[in-house]
Amino acid sequence: MEHTRAYTLHLSPRQGDSLCSNRRRPILTVIEDTSGGVHDTLIAACDRHRYTMLGVQGYHDNCADNLGAALAEFELTPPQLPSPLNLFMHIPWDAAGELRFASPPKRLPGSYILLRAEMNLVIAFSACPQDVLPINGGARRPVAAHFMVI
Repeated sequence: MEHTRAYTLHLSPRQGDSLCSNRRRPILTVIEDTSGGVHDTLIAACDRHRYTMLGVQGYHDNCADNLGAALAEFELTPPQLPSPLNLFMHIPWDAAGELRFASPPKRLPGSYILLRAEMNLVIAFSACPQDVLPINGGARRPVAAHFMVI
């Protein structure tokens, strides 16, 4: 995401923006977004260390492990954990540079983002298992997410 932000000069991707690789090559382009455009490019994927910092005892599902498990099914291992595009994740920031974790804004049912692949790629998609912070709304439980390849 750090390469995409430098390329687009946006903190959140917008229609027409391309998400870039670490070699500055377009990977995906945002074709349409009916969600209101609230997507995060700053926050790292959660992992066991994050949940320990949040006071969770024992194992907790997390996006880093979900990515590893999904890629293992294809016998792939990323050289490092990539910085994620957190679709529909609301991380507001203010003029002083302060960030906070907030519930996602209300969206109409059926809201979506349409991305066009600009190269052959494997996409790992995780429905955020966060239930400690309000990332998934006031109920603090994972929300179903769906994707289609067309």
